[in-house]
Amino acid sequence: MIDLAIISGSGFYDFEGLINKEEKIIKTEFGDVNVLLGELSNKKIAYISRHGKNHELLPNMINHRANIFALKQLGAKAIISTTVCGLTNSGLDLAKIIVFDDLYYPDNRLPSGEVCSIYKKPGDKKRGHLIFSSLYNKTIREIIIKNNESYDKGTYGYVNGPRFNSRSEVKMLLQFTDAISQSAGPEVVLAGELEIPIVLLGFGIDYANGASEKPTPIDVLNDNLKKSKDEFKKVILSFLDNYEEPQFDGFVYRFE
Repeated sequence: MIDLAIISGSGFYDFEGLINKEEKIIKTEFGDVNVLLGELSNKKIAYISRHGKNHELLPNMINHRANIFALKQLGAKAIISTTVCGLTNSGLDLAKIIVFDDLYYPDNRLPSGEVCSIYKKPGDKKRGHLIFSSLYNKTIREIIIKNNESYDKGTYGYVNGPRFNSRSEVKMLLQFTDAISQSAGPEVVLAGELEIPIVLLGFGIDYANGASEKPTPIDVLNDNLKKSKDEFKKVILSFLDNYEEPQFDGFVYRFE
């Protein structure tokens, strides 16, 4: 069993400090997944870099189903997922952790255009409807918020990549989101369907196109991207130091 699985994004391609490390290829019905297994703070860890070690995979190339199913096969008790973001809420400061509490992902589509669901087989006894008040686990969120300086709420908006959004698209997203990125929406939904507690952490590296009066200078964006990995690691380590095994908050309504 894995105490905590970690999925990292842009600028965060490895996890130093793991002991008893072992790289493993996990075979799933959706494809093979490279997972780094190890130990940290006396807890068993599984780590996935969603873009690969050198950002080989653009957002449209990520096999979200395989990643989450691999973690299910490993017996992950919880997932912390991280994503650098473009802020749509100009009232938020850049370079600060956001512990998201809601999701805006109305089309519910994978990068391939398929519906974002782990269920593909008619008659599958595990098929069902994911029902929830929040997709983000309450226990993990509370531990993180208690032990870190962070924004304690925010709506994450998943947008399709790899291109960035136009000003008119961002103008629409301003109504519903606080931050957007191109990678973490499917993970949260799929983890929910597999009943794995999950939390998503964001880190604003720039303001989305048109979200603020002045665009974020590229050097500021790059500096914030460099900072993000260490900030995410601090939060993850604080959770492990105050670890409490979470229970799945949602409910999958099944027919058999």
